[in-house]
Amino acid sequence: MEHIYLDNAATTPLDKSVLEEMLPYLTEYFGNPSSVHFFGRRPKAAIEKARKTVAHYLNASTAEIFFTSGGTESNNTALNMAVRSLGVKRIVSTKIEHDCVLNTTRNLAMQGTEVVYLKVDKLGNIDLGELENLLQQNKPTLVSIMHVNNEIGTIADLQAISNLCETYKAYLHSDTVQSIAYFPFNLQTLKVHFLSGSAHKFHGPKGVGFLYINGDARVKPFIFGGGQERNMRAGTENVASIVGLGKALKMAKQEQETSLAHFSFLRNEMKKQLREKIKDVEFIESEPNCFQKILSVSLPPHENSDMILINLDIAKVAASGGSACSSGTERGSHVLDVIGVEKDRRTIRFSFSKFNTLEDVKAAVNALAALFQERDIVHKQTV
Repeated sequence: MEHIYLDNAATTPLDKSVLEEMLPYLTEYFGNPSSVHFFGRRPKAAIEKARKTVAHYLNASTAEIFFTSGGTESNNTALNMAVRSLGVKRIVSTKIEHDCVLNTTRNLAMQGTEVVYLKVDKLGNIDLGELENLLQQNKPTLVSIMHVNNEIGTIADLQAISNLCETYKAYLHSDTVQSIAYFPFNLQTLKVHFLSGSAHKFHGPKGVGFLYINGDARVKPFIFGGGQERNMRAGTENVASIVGLGKALKMAKQEQETSLAHFSFLRNEMKKQLREKIKDVEFIESEPNCFQKILSVSLPPHENSDMILINLDIAKVAASGGSACSSGTERGSHVLDVIGVEKDRRTIRFSFSKFNTLEDVKAAVNALAALFQERDIVHKQTV
């Protein structure tokens, strides 16, 4: 059996069409995009084409799109610039955000910024009433809520959050790394000030992303040097990767409806088969507000719970226990801790891509079920 990859919330395989689009900018069109001569003009035009693509799918101005090294940089920049440039004195967020947001808010708190974490229920949903009560206090505030949780797939009601922020004149940032390619975004009606994306979550290259900064949010440069990115982020642009981001986003948007239907089909089939083969299996899902690309599976107690991911890997199935952004370590999930998942149950995250098949799902389910069947055999022999 070939290796099966079901960890697409961590990263997605680079689409061959995206690679083909990138290759000329690694070889033939190698010029510095800041150069005014022939060799610089083609790369510069390619960057602006990609910027136009991102702006188009957000219904935003190209002047509001800034390319970065990925979601972590984009999120860090939004939070820090809100404090440094916009006079924000308080950040309202949750404890189930991505580590790059959590650690940034903690760092800002140590520097004197007030940080308030909203409570979430057992499925990761916030209480909009609690948010409104905080916003009524009339403090200069940035609200930072991720659109789709990267571990359990819960979808936040960004429109409702945006409406509250607009009513009480608060700034809004959203980490949309998991969702940007799969949901429609109209930033003329959805009022946000900062929005983050990363190409490797939708079959683009790693190491490139973008940050949308609303034109009304006047922030100062966050990397100093030359005049790149309209003086906001200095440094020679990663041309090939930016080209890849634009191509990957365009393809993802064109395939959006088909991809979502495919995710839903695979997810439902996996749930059905897991229920048939593993007794007491549960799913952490906030239906209907759950991203179909992600399936968080809560497994019954097992004497080898800590070895499940390793055993799956041995069985040639790649999945994860939560966020993949922990420097390659397999550690406990802060998200699962916050929502109160039972300590004796092991949670596995499966996440799908357009390249996954029903056969992948069947093989993964069989591999996981085999681990529990082995346990039952050992248990019966012991008895």
